[in-house]
Amino acid sequence: MQLEGSHLSIEEVCAAAQVSRAGYYRYFDEHAPRQAETELRDRIQRVALENRFYGYRRVTAELRLQGFIVNHKRVLRVMRDDNLLSLRKRKFVVTTDSTHGRLVYPNLIAGSTPTAPNQVWVADITYVRLREEFIFLAVVLDAFSRRVLGWELGESLQTSLALAALNRALSERSVCAGIIHHSD
Repeated sequence: MQLEGSHLSIEEVCAAAQVSRAGYYRYFDEHAPRQAETELRDRIQRVALENRFYGYRRVTAELRLQGFIVNHKRVLRVMRDDNLLSLRKRKFVVTTDSTHGRLVYPNLIAGSTPTAPNQVWVADITYVRLREEFIFLAVVLDAFSRRVLGWELGESLQTSLALAALNRALSERSVCAGIIHHSD
């Protein structure tokens, strides 16, 4: 067998380079760029860049529409190697309803800055996502030191959750008249 563009055979080239014929074929099988692989990679890159929010499944479907016979696992591997995986935008979830008909209390700490501990306590409730459920966290903080004074975890948003956090804070510190407790 002759090498393309050369008058030397593969055996002569291998002998001159002191490499076995099997080693020569193994090297070129692993390192030579394959035209089909290069074309597929190019097509995947084009589809992924034209449609930035396509994941590997949609890219695979688009390639199949273009006539390529390709496995979704291969598309995923190429997209991961080329850092082309799409990043999903999470939907913004509104958790506060400000359009209710109930009484709204004024913000007593607007524009003021506490100068010592136990002047202003702030409280909030949030949720923590676990693998199969949500749990709720109620926290009471000292606005001056930003220290957590009381907290409580619970499975529901009942009044007892916030009261338990407040009771922990009250057992942590003694309060004087004039303290402001602010919560959303």
